[in-house]
Amino acid sequence: MRFDLLHPREQLVQIMGRIYRYGLTTTSGGNLSVLDENGDLWITPSAVDKGALQQRDIMCLLADGRTSGVHTPSSEYPFHQSIYRRRTDIRAIVHAHSPALVSFSIARKIPDTRIIPQAHHVCGPVGYAPYALPGSQQLGENIAATFAQGFDVVLLENHGVVTAGPDLLTAFQRLETLDFCARTQIQAHSLGPVHTLSDGQIARFERSAPALPSFQAASHSSHERALRAQICHMVRRAYDQRLMTSTEGTVSARVDEGRFLITPYGIDRSHLEVEDIVLIEGGRAEAGKQPSRATRLHHVIYDQHPGVHCIITAQSPNAMAYAVTGKALDSKTIPESYVVLRNVPLVPHGLQYEAPEGISAAITKNSPVVLIENDTVLATGASVHQAFDRLEVADFTAFSLLSTLSIGPLVPIGEDDVRELEAKFG
Repeated sequence: MRFDLLHPREQLVQIMGRIYRYGLTTTSGGNLSVLDENGDLWITPSAVDKGALQQRDIMCLLADGRTSGVHTPSSEYPFHQSIYRRRTDIRAIVHAHSPALVSFSIARKIPDTRIIPQAHHVCGPVGYAPYALPGSQQLGENIAATFAQGFDVVLLENHGVVTAGPDLLTAFQRLETLDFCARTQIQAHSLGPVHTLSDGQIARFERSAPALPSFQAASHSSHERALRAQICHMVRRAYDQRLMTSTEGTVSARVDEGRFLITPYGIDRSHLEVEDIVLIEGGRAEAGKQPSRATRLHHVIYDQHPGVHCIITAQSPNAMAYAVTGKALDSKTIPESYVVLRNVPLVPHGLQYEAPEGISAAITKNSPVVLIENDTVLATGASVHQAFDRLEVADFTAFSLLSTLSIGPLVPIGEDDVRELEAKFG
């Protein structure tokens, strides 16, 4: 779907729906705006249920000073106008009250986007604006002055967050990504110090992956078409369960020997369609499409593991809490976790670029899921369903372990019980 072709009213309704649905704001909180090519400012209304917003509810502050619409514009529209005046490259603004980000704003701390390279790539450095009365001129000046320093993401002291971009989807993705960073760090805090990436590690990610040669796919078998539909379904499902963000998460599936399908680079995960999926054949990519940057890693795993037919990489905050602290994710918690996951190794950051064979070597019958430090959770399976189940169980297990830490000491399954599970389930 070409989000940029939607009318500003529809864009605002869609994005506010996602923000509310994923718990990033409340019924009365938050506001969004889009500045169009005519200089008209389209903005969400004041005192209208954010969970039931309709296109007819969107207000427009016309360039000539008039107001159009059936409601009152958001009371915080002055800071939107201030930002647009100070930053002519910004065409969309998102303000929300994500609980995780509000927690950081109350503690007067900024979430670190350097926990994974993708987050730093999307958000960049995060600014900080001092507190002022909501809707006041002073708040507008505080926020706009921070944006004027070059930040695209600004945390508001004891308030929430404002993100901006050249379009509304980009601004939303910055909110969603910063929220992921905040939730991951909150979860990781109970495990120990959070490890962040160096300038060199960030720079390595920023370097573009070499483009694959292309080929024209002559035809598409029924099996391949079915796999495309399964991939789309699981990506949307992972997104809805917040195992992925709109910019991060990759799924691939083996078609046959030498060919596999993989999700594309730069496509919103919640709007993925079957035609977006990229066929990889003999080291070449389907013409006219840009495959995921993880294509080489997936290629190596398929070459070395004939029994693997699906690979999923995702950024679940619960499991990623272990990946950013270097702590072991112990699956010996409940029978299902151990049977599905067995051992979950942690592999060093950087192998995904320089030596993907090292990650492939960590995948075994007894280690179908691995964590890559400060990068991702990688789940494999004999089918799309099995790989997704393993991803879900890894997140479920991590959440259970993290929650246990606030209750009392973690007591794993006994070794005799583990041997009994192994005897029964192979």
